[in-house]
Amino acid sequence: MDWVNQILQRWQDIVIPAAVFLAALIITLWLRRVAYKILEKWAKATQWEGHNILVRATRLPSLLICILIGFLLALAVSTLPQTYKLLTNRILWSLFVLFVAQGVIVLARDLIQLYLKKLGMPPRFISISSNVTVTALLAVSLLEVLDIWGVPTGPLVLFIGIIVLIILLASRDALSGLFDFFQLSSSGKIKAGDYIKLESGEEGYIIESNWRHTQLEALDSSIIIIPNQKLTRSKVINYGRPLKQASEPFRFFTRLHLKELTNLRARNLREFVDILKKAPDSVVYYHTHHFIEEHHYLTPEPPNDFAVWVTDALGNEALGEKLASLDTFEFTNLGALRDRLVGIVEEFLTRDTSSRETAAGREFHFIRSVSIILPLPYLAHDLREFVEVLRNVSLGSLYFHVFESRLRLGRGLNDFSAWIEEDLGEAELADSIAHLDPYNYTLEGLRSSLIQQIEKHIK
Repeated sequence: MDWVNQILQRWQDIVIPAAVFLAALIITLWLRRVAYKILEKWAKATQWEGHNILVRATRLPSLLICILIGFLLALAVSTLPQTYKLLTNRILWSLFVLFVAQGVIVLARDLIQLYLKKLGMPPRFISISSNVTVTALLAVSLLEVLDIWGVPTGPLVLFIGIIVLIILLASRDALSGLFDFFQLSSSGKIKAGDYIKLESGEEGYIIESNWRHTQLEALDSSIIIIPNQKLTRSKVINYGRPLKQASEPFRFFTRLHLKELTNLRARNLREFVDILKKAPDSVVYYHTHHFIEEHHYLTPEPPNDFAVWVTDALGNEALGEKLASLDTFEFTNLGALRDRLVGIVEEFLTRDTSSRETAAGREFHFIRSVSIILPLPYLAHDLREFVEVLRNVSLGSLYFHVFESRLRLGRGLNDFSAWIEEDLGEAELADSIAHLDPYNYTLEGLRSSLIQQIEKHIK
């Protein structure tokens, strides 16, 4: 019964550490519960996706840590010999480090996988990142345990540092690309679906972005690969996400313009008006419009060929001025334009019956316009794409869609206005462009005015 007497005599040495252990355990478990409740409320308020990962990774380690804290505090107030106390303390702190490391490793691994998948990183990179993180945390934990037991860690730290340095040097390009990718992703300035344009000229919609490069789809459907480093170091204009999509895309065309002699010629006004009445539309179109394209840099447009011939060859300045002042924009088809030209000349002939003829070699030769229409590799699905293509197409394409579609093709409406109204449903913008008098601009001036109106509408 000696052991019973010893226990009764030293009951404080047992009861006090036990009481400290129980009190510490109760308090730490209560704090743990409160912390999880606070975390749950915060996660619901912020919609944080990592909440379940955090709880799953820390639930068991946090419970074991609460028990260890109780043992550590109980050991601190116990009367164990110093030798045993030191040994037990090292064991408990080693377990503490391992439990913390277990929770941190699982948490870091799962969070890395979650967020790298959201960023669209390749599976191989995700696996390597997870393994490197786990290895680094295990190495730190091992160093802490060795330090607790008094084992020299200097050589091991040096060895790990050399290995890390070698890895960093070998993967510096990949790390640079990764840094640029995170910089682009975290800034939120560009994202999939945005239309961007670089100062070096590349432009298109972002269709994919990974840790090495960003892929753009140009307006001609070609794929452009831009290194992330170039994106972060270049001036980039972001036009934002696509606008309202057209029911049918606008396809751009251009045409080759040829002229053909008809073997018809006039020496005086009577012959001139008789031939003009029967001339095909392509003849009327050529003699009223070829100046506009050949001398597109002049504004207002030069006079038509009829007015020039009447003034210079026949010397009839009054009639020539009347023909030159004819507003081509008023007419929606070439037939109406021809009738008006014929009417002006016949009205003059009723007042002036003299039959003045030109000198030999100065007859008016009627020329026919022949066009070969060619499709361009450009499609526009919305107004932003339309503007970007319009900046770069040839003046021949602009002329075809604005002038030829109004008169020669008998539409009375340019192709741009028709598409904007019929396929995009933007009646106000279409009407504004339709009422734009193209004959008052140079072709470059007309391009600028169209772009300005559309960009103002987009904003």
